[in-house]
Amino acid sequence: MSKKSDGKLLAQNKKASHDYFIEDTFEAGLVLTGTEIKSLRGGRANISDAFCTIRNGEAFVNNMHISPFEQGNRSNPGDPTRARKLLLKKEQIHKLLGQTKQQGYTIAPLKVYIRNGYAKLLIGLARGKKQYDKRESDAKRDAQRDIQRALREKQKVAR
Repeated sequence: MSKKSDGKLLAQNKKASHDYFIEDTFEAGLVLTGTEIKSLRGGRANISDAFCTIRNGEAFVNNMHISPFEQGNRSNPGDPTRARKLLLKKEQIHKLLGQTKQQGYTIAPLKVYIRNGYAKLLIGLARGKKQYDKRESDAKRDAQRDIQRALREKQKVAR
């Protein structure tokens, strides 16, 4: 019995962790049509400008760009940035809807990956950062990078 791949990363929104505090994450399935999954498996997706909305009790990801499949036929969708439905449980949608009603909260897509043969989108309940928060995060990251660099140099000298 062979085990299918467990989470092949296809696209990542690196800007989300810079712009938001991620408070909670949810794994949602993606409803794709035609040859979108083939294009997605080829790594032809971009979620840097994507955002999530909830309309009529259903969750959607908007502005997620999946390039048309080159060898595709008429089942290729016309608009690569169309709204795609997210598959979430009703309780998760209600929790997200209740949290996003609060000031400063939004739903941000974080990663697109394949799990057990299905396309999944990791979305996060996010709270916006202020400019000083971003500078503080950058300073912490730079300090951590300097520490790691110093440790590597020390290990090289020890050899």
